[in-house]
Amino acid sequence: MQKTYVLDTNILIDAPHALDSFEDNHIVLPLAVLEELDGLKMAEGETGANARAVIRKLEALRLKGQLCSGIDLPSGGSLRIEINHREVDLPPGLDQMNRDRRILQVTKGLADQGGQVILVTRDIVLRIKAQILGLLAEDFTTDQIDPQETIYSGRKEVYVPDEALDNFKNEGLDASLAYVTNEVGDRQPVDFYDHQFIILRSDTQTKKTMLGRYRQGRLIPLTYQDERPFGVKPRSVGQYFLQEALMLPIDEAPLVIVKGPAGTAKTFYALAVGLDRVLEGEKVYRKILISRPNAQFDKDIGFLPGSEQEKISPLLRPIIDNLENLLSTENNKDFKQEQEVRSRIDYLLEAGIVTAEAMNFMRGRSICNTWFILDEAQNLSPNQVKGIITRVGQGSKVVLLGDPQQIDNPHLNYRSNGLSYASQHMKGSPLCAQVTLLPQECERSDLALDAALRI
Repeated sequence: MQKTYVLDTNILIDAPHALDSFEDNHIVLPLAVLEELDGLKMAEGETGANARAVIRKLEALRLKGQLCSGIDLPSGGSLRIEINHREVDLPPGLDQMNRDRRILQVTKGLADQGGQVILVTRDIVLRIKAQILGLLAEDFTTDQIDPQETIYSGRKEVYVPDEALDNFKNEGLDASLAYVTNEVGDRQPVDFYDHQFIILRSDTQTKKTMLGRYRQGRLIPLTYQDERPFGVKPRSVGQYFLQEALMLPIDEAPLVIVKGPAGTAKTFYALAVGLDRVLEGEKVYRKILISRPNAQFDKDIGFLPGSEQEKISPLLRPIIDNLENLLSTENNKDFKQEQEVRSRIDYLLEAGIVTAEAMNFMRGRSICNTWFILDEAQNLSPNQVKGIITRVGQGSKVVLLGDPQQIDNPHLNYRSNGLSYASQHMKGSPLCAQVTLLPQECERSDLALDAALRI
């Protein structure tokens, strides 16, 4: 049986392709949604671009017939703009002028006429209001990870024959020799993904372990575990994996996705390897480019005074903190004095070696020969993440960092945010290395570690 889906504006802004995602069902857009799209079409960044994309789609449909009567879609369903149901009674406590009220009136009016009517919105509060009114409501799930799927961590622990482990560091070993055990101790074969990081344990001496990576049917030893990028040494298994992922050459892994809680040195390590690759040795990249989204940043930056750099500087304070830590470590004694550290940071920024840009201004870019760090990527939508990754040109490496458990964007959750979405869809890609750092691998301080494990 065909269903009727009433779409909220935030669905179309986050996923402009949503109009093509409801198969042979009916899509209804309340007039209030059209008005909101009109108000957003001049907004900067992805919001304005997506609003314009949806408006152009509606214009193409308008040319085929009357939108208020309904236009057939290629999927077999239909789309129409609903201007009726203004007199539908709702509880008096609801804001009389709120667009949400009009969306609820349309949903309730259609539901009262019969058939299965579902409101689709990212707004949790609006879904709650719908339930109070006895209406069906749900999130847009096309861009979400299947709830039945386990979020990909990029790391796995396996057992291998002890004799094979002895030669692993020099020769690697065939992945078919690795196994895991089930609840009763029976051996089970293992499925691996390209670039998946592996802890290998001897099947006779469980404390005998080595670290490796899966690549084209073999488990191979880490290539860069003895490196010290910008003087930084790994302090945990997760950091060894992180260092390997970051230091892999562009032709092997131009994309790195790193998930993990605060204090696990995600940003610190990404900056350390970036500085190493820009300033030292072969100098693989021209510069480090950093962007850090914020839940309210895209809509507010245009109203803040000053230049772009002055506008975004408060949001990039964590980057400056990490640069200060990097340039004042024991391995960089020349920069230990605060003034010298500050002077060095100023030089990196003024010379364009380290640059920062707002997410607003990333659209349309082609980023080449750059070490590109996208911090706090869990606050991006799937559409934004796709847009960012497709901006990456020749000679660039993009590093997505974030914690899916700490999301500030009110329209995203653990499974619908761009970081988790990219992680799940790039799983197994020969061009993407991933690693998830664990709470017990927090290195910020003893207090930070204790809090990460307890709270």
